[in-house]
Amino acid sequence: MTFFFSEYYLLYLFFILSFFLSSVILALSGLLSYSSSYYDKVSPYECGFDPFDNARNQFEIHFYLVAILFLIFDLEASFLFPWASNLNVISGFGFWVIIDFLFELIVGLVYVWISNALNWEL
Repeated sequence: MTFFFSEYYLLYLFFILSFFLSSVILALSGLLSYSSSYYDKVSPYECGFDPFDNARNQFEIHFYLVAILFLIFDLEASFLFPWASNLNVISGFGFWVIIDFLFELIVGLVYVWISNALNWEL
């Protein structure tokens, strides 16, 4: 058990120090900041629409579509970073799997582009 603590004591020290520093900064910002609340500041903001209108108002599907496309292509980046950092140790199979993944992603992007899903003025 002492081996575990002796190997990672700097990591524990970093976590304790970062927790302490973030707590101090949070406490000081709450104590020293000036806050004034007025109606517009505390009202909820909902994408530029009037927040006190009917909740059943329809709005463009493009908001959802852009968000979903962003998530898809953002997840691509999260898969590519570990692959690129370990490129020298993966096998040929791992290389071709990610190439297939990129190909399928490019096919999806071409489909979205051709179907005018990125065109805002439909």
